[in-house]
Amino acid sequence: IVVTEEKGRGVITTRSFSPGEFVVEYVGELISGSEARAREAEYNKDPSVGSFMFFFCHGNQRYCVDATEETGKLGRLINHSRLHPNCVVKVIPINGVPHLALFAKTEIPPGEELLYDYGDRGKASLTAHPWLKT
Repeated sequence: IVVTEEKGRGVITTRSFSPGEFVVEYVGELISGSEARAREAEYNKDPSVGSFMFFFCHGNQRYCVDATEETGKLGRLINHSRLHPNCVVKVIPINGVPHLALFAKTEIPPGEELLYDYGDRGKASLTAHPWLKT
C-alpha cells in the first residue's frame, strides 16, 4: 500500500501479472442500487468518511458493492486511471451471486500501482474529484 497526496492510499504490486490474470476481488457488502444511494447520501454528510461504493448491473438488476468499511481487503484501495488503467473489472457470478473481480489488462511488472477506470463521467463527480479525468 502506498499513500499519495492526490489520491490517498493505493496498491503497488509485489509481483508481475500477465494480461487476463486475476489480480484481486473488490470485496464488500453486496446491496441493491436503491440501498446504495441511501447509504451514499449518509456517507456524504461526513467528509471524514470515504465512499467506496462500486455500482454495477448484473442481469437486469442494479447492484452495489459497498466496501466503505475499513478492512484488510486491497481491492477497495485500487485507484482510478481513465488514461492508463492496467486492470479491468469483470462481474463473476458464483452460485448466482455477483462478485467483482479485477483482472490484469496489460502486463503489470512488480512495483507498479494497480489502476482501473472507475467509469464515472458525471459533471458533478468530475468537478468534485478532478483526478477522475486522468
